Amino acid sequence: MAEEISKAELQSSESTVAKTRSLWPSVLRWIPTSTDRIIAAEKRLLSLVKTPYVQEQVNIGSGAPGSKVRWFRSSSNEPRFINTVTFDSKEGSPTLVMVHGYAASQGFFFKNFDYLAKYFKVIAIDQLGGLGPWGPNLVSKYTTARFSPRYSAEGVLTEEESKLLTDYVYHTLAAKASGELCLKYIFAFGAFARMPLLNSASEWKVPTTFIYGVQDWMNYQGAQEARKQMKAPCEIIRVPQSGHFVFLENPSGFHSAMLHACRRFLSPHPDDEPFPEGLVSA
Repeated sequence: MAEEISKAELQSSESTVAKTRSLWPSVLRWIPTSTDRIIAAEKRLLSLVKTPYVQEQVNIGSGAPGSKVRWFRSSSNEPRFINTVTFDSKEGSPTLVMVHGYAASQGFFFKNFDYLAKYFKVIAIDQLGGLGPWGPNLVSKYTTARFSPRYSAEGVLTEEESKLLTDYVYHTLAAKASGELCLKYIFAFGAFARMPLLNSASEWKVPTTFIYGVQDWMNYQGAQEARKQMKAPCEIIRVPQSGHFVFLENPSGFHSAMLHACRRFLSPHPDDEPFPEGLVSA
């Protein structure tokens, strides 16, 4: 059961929001955030997870070892930290590192940690976000609309999950910019990749599995084009009743896809493992 936000916290939050009610539209009203508030929001969200975990800030220094270039080409020599959560696992379990996508955080995997921790040593990392004056009301409208039951008869999130995820998303989006500062080095004008992965597919040396939602806005045919050029083994799995956030919208389908993709680390006879029922091989 998720720990409840105390009345004092709620009263403090309401008081802070009330002070901002001036010229700002209601959806843009904001409340302060900080590293401590983000960690508190993360703990409230992860209280839904039953598997014990350790949360820590991993010091990655001010730049890559041996390089004079600082992270994000900063002029500061101050160290940077990566928020890391490591879940308890059985001794000898293979390690699974979970890295979120753009405009998300590791907490988005809260519906997957318990299941995956049965099979892996799960390590989830994230980078704090920063997308400007998104007030709590606007974030709430986004999460409610984004995770509505569009692909299945059941709701994607319970009321409690929606409340805690909204609170968590707000604080990560309102934080000081960090990870997204590198986007100008990744994307050219129009958000086109400067160095598309497709162009380097022939150089990939590790087995790769692409997982898409059947209703995903991202075109799985791009992965099919990459597979034609790859020398390493490649699989493409499509999960029904889900869009881009397949791990939230159809957790059980995502879990099946993950276990199949990692079967060589989990099964003594991986080549004999059948393709999961209900999933689509592309």
